[in-house]
Amino acid sequence: MSESLKNKRIAILATDGVEQVELLEPKKALEQAGATTQVISPKQGKIKGWNHTDWGEEIPVDLPLAGADPDNFDSLLLPGGVMNPDFLRQDPAAVKFVKSFFEAHKPVGAICHGPWLLVEADVVRGRRLTSWPSLKTDIRNAGGEWTDQQVVTDQGLVTSRKPADIPAFNKKLIEEFAEGKHQAQHA
Repeated sequence: MSESLKNKRIAILATDGVEQVELLEPKKALEQAGATTQVISPKQGKIKGWNHTDWGEEIPVDLPLAGADPDNFDSLLLPGGVMNPDFLRQDPAAVKFVKSFFEAHKPVGAICHGPWLLVEADVVRGRRLTSWPSLKTDIRNAGGEWTDQQVVTDQGLVTSRKPADIPAFNKKLIEEFAEGKHQAQHA
């Protein structure tokens, strides 16, 4: 087991409808690299995962969003699924939580529809990123440069398109999260 993320605390922001593989696989990879992860949600108890075309398993929530302090975390992971980020981007506390990681120059990873939260937090302007293709116009309208690549890194922001990209996404997440703060990051 690699220890490149030893003593790193990673927040995973999610709610019902999260694409479970986009939460569970990166979570496992981060933990295998030595990180401590916490699933944070506006919901308490458990959230319901989405498994491609149907409801999946229940995922335990470690910390309610109302009690989560971004200062207690080194990095943030935003898994996708259509419903999950759509619900979260309508929650001012979730948007504020995301924005705080950029203000503190902490690394962030977002996959699939996860970048909807980045658009809502107004942190994509001047950045190059990828996502599920249907977010292309939203990202461009928010001032970001969308590209169709497996994984894109821009000043501590790691983005990927879909579940098939998870191996490349996980590798880059671990690398960027190990580097820590990125001073040139836009807020």
